[in-house]
Amino acid sequence: MGDSKRKKVCVIDGQGGGIGSTIIKKLKERYDEKIEVIALGTNAIATAQMLKARANKGASGSNAIVQTVKNADVIIGPVGIIMPHAMMGELTPLMAQAVSCADAKKILLPLTQENIEIVGISNLPLPELVDELLNKYVSFL
Repeated sequence: MGDSKRKKVCVIDGQGGGIGSTIIKKLKERYDEKIEVIALGTNAIATAQMLKARANKGASGSNAIVQTVKNADVIIGPVGIIMPHAMMGELTPLMAQAVSCADAKKILLPLTQENIEIVGISNLPLPELVDELLNKYVSFL
């Protein structure tokens, strides 16, 4: 499958990049190079961690996220990626708007440090949430 036909999956995370890294590792285990995984960190540390998890490309910061999500097929990350000022302020209003308005399918994990409770979800550990995300909501092939 050529690069132009591969699905572009943007994984967005901030702070230490642990959530994004877990998502990317599992995406790569399942799809290897059949998809293009783009790590978008709100900071350089998050991006570096996601690149170590085998993302194909990575970029950091507000403008990188705003520009890159425009061409994504799928955007994956914690629910905070659609909330201005989430992730201890790392998620700018421009980032949240770009993600929310992107044409891409958004698959959000119910993990948040904000003062928000999401009703109707289970308290599964992160690896199990990512497995559910892949099994139930992501089907590229």
